[in-house]
Amino acid sequence: MAKNISPQSYPRIQDESDKFHGFLDEASLMEHPSKVGANEIKAIIAKAIAQANAKSSRQILDIPVDTSATELVKIYEKEGKKLFDYFLKYYGDPASTAFECEGLHYSDVAREQFRNRTLQKQRMNSGWRYQFIAKDCAISSGRFVAVSDIGTSEADFNAVANFRDKNSPPLNIYVSVKNRSNTMGGQDWPKAISAMEQMAAHDKNRVGPYICVFGIVMERGHRTMRKEKRTERAYSVNTEIWFSDFFWPFFSNYSYSEMMNLVLDVLKGQNLERRNTLDIQIPSELIESFGHCCQKFKLLNANGIFNNPERLLDLFCNKK
Repeated sequence: MAKNISPQSYPRIQDESDKFHGFLDEASLMEHPSKVGANEIKAIIAKAIAQANAKSSRQILDIPVDTSATELVKIYEKEGKKLFDYFLKYYGDPASTAFECEGLHYSDVAREQFRNRTLQKQRMNSGWRYQFIAKDCAISSGRFVAVSDIGTSEADFNAVANFRDKNSPPLNIYVSVKNRSNTMGGQDWPKAISAMEQMAAHDKNRVGPYICVFGIVMERGHRTMRKEKRTERAYSVNTEIWFSDFFWPFFSNYSYSEMMNLVLDVLKGQNLERRNTLDIQIPSELIESFGHCCQKFKLLNANGIFNNPERLLDLFCNKK
């Protein structure tokens, strides 16, 4: 458990034979008063798509239509350098990547990195989209006393729920939205859990107990707690991981499948252009700029082939 943090005094499942023993007893909370209409949820989804697109362009290159040929070349050169920096920052296994690049032409490596970066942008866009959807669904549901943005690196939004027992202070739910449970590596979970709980514990505006929630919005499952492998103790008994089969009904009163079908309906209604990362046309000037960076760091032979895996490995490990 996080340092100087004690178990919160909200109702928990007491039945020791229940696989969710010790978890929040949802039955103790006020229920959804009703189910919000599908059209209202679709409006929330459409708004969230627009917000996410504004926050992170779905395409890496966002070039105005009136850009001159001279300005275009400068943009491509700059983007090629940024792609090289991305290559050095987001490698997988540094030794394996250096080994696998040997013998490849820089243009092939550039195309692969461009597609990887595009996919990363799309995943970020999806994360923001579902964060906005979850928060606004919670607001519209009528289940919560208050819902507000937090906007910190620890959590995305906070929802306050009343208990059925009117004498009990409300429960503060601090939520961090993730696409899938592997969005963070295993070594990152303890730090993330500790950081969010420290923030919740020291929130001066909080009245009543708190629970920290990592909402996994696109992965089937119910609830779990992250535990130390050696001791099997939870990193925090106040922090739960809510998968899509629990997360979406809790905040929206819609099942995961229902919510995803509504998102699909909105996307189809918007008639958005379908994007296939394999079909992306990558400007040759951008690829050449990537190649110039490779040459600058002496990674290529005269034919533009990666021929110095030791030098590439050194860049992966030591370039700041």
